[in-house]
Amino acid sequence: MAKGYKDLTLEQRYIIKAHLDTNQSNKFIAESLGVSESTISRETKRCGERKKYTPLRA
Repeated sequence: MAKGYKDLTLEQRYIIKAHLDTNQSNKFIAESLGVSESTISRETKRCGERKKYTPLRA
């Protein structure tokens, strides 16, 4: 049975992008959004790498 992941909102994705642009860690980003560090890791891997993260493409 698959885990019940919640989708991030577009607003949360823009916040992730802003934090990535200032080289914040996944842990910092996760704590600021109230989600797990693995959520941030999965989200950024979806775009290939942290530098290429785009909220609209994620």
